[in-house]
Amino acid sequence: MPELPEVEHVKRGIEPYILNTTIKSVTFSSKVIEGKQQGKETIIKGINLDGFRLNSEGYAIQSVERRSKYIVFTIQKNQTQRIILSHLGMAGGFFIVDKLSDISTPNYRKHWHVVFHLDNGKQLVYSDIRRFGELRNLASFQDYPAFLDIAPEPFNDDALNHFLNRIKLKKYQNKPIKQMLLDHKMVAGCGNIYACEALFRAGVLPDRKVKQTSDQERQMLFYYVQEVLKEGINNGGTSISDYRHADGKTGEMQLHLNVYKQKTCNVCGHDIEQKVVATRNSHFCPHCQK
Repeated sequence: MPELPEVEHVKRGIEPYILNTTIKSVTFSSKVIEGKQQGKETIIKGINLDGFRLNSEGYAIQSVERRSKYIVFTIQKNQTQRIILSHLGMAGGFFIVDKLSDISTPNYRKHWHVVFHLDNGKQLVYSDIRRFGELRNLASFQDYPAFLDIAPEPFNDDALNHFLNRIKLKKYQNKPIKQMLLDHKMVAGCGNIYACEALFRAGVLPDRKVKQTSDQERQMLFYYVQEVLKEGINNGGTSISDYRHADGKTGEMQLHLNVYKQKTCNVCGHDIEQKVVATRNSHFCPHCQK
């Protein structure tokens, strides 16, 4: 699943080509159309296809931002401003092309689902191999309350205090510490890969209960969350399975991972072990992490 660094690179890749352009028309794939006809929320969530078109076509793209794992498009037509909110799910991605056949990765070229035809001649294409991602067209964020519950961006000044205060709540004390890193109300944008890496750097086992961690360990863990997310951005994100940049290229963070999908620990040489924690497969070193 694309996490904060990957989504940041997708945002950076598409922004220069679409900012201040106008959406001339929107095309949906047969899978999206068939899904809606069957009453399913296939890619387009919370609105029917005609409504999505009506509230997108003729609108100018004013800004493109990343918030946690979401890409936020602010669009405006006359005096009406709306938001297109996108989550890439497990294997979603945006591409900027002149035509669909220009998408370089075959799987993404085959599994396109939404095309925004822009007035500069470019196409902003949303592709999704597994169809777990989503696009929402909102009048305001209040129309999607879950978005408002996301923790502060991890690099913001108030993010650490938010994390330290929230993790003290009684309801979290018997939960595994890794589950807290994956909770978007606790930490914004940190998913399985970067949680595993931060826990390794902090020397904390993923299944340790929150009540078994000290304040110092919690602060240190948050510091390493920030560190690995920054490294992820600097290295173009992690391309282990499906993730691609907007130009089809891969990231290089996978070359710098210590435990996630590694065989041996880069520090002590011990075999990396795996365990399911909070429904996610966790990778850790039983020697370096306690």
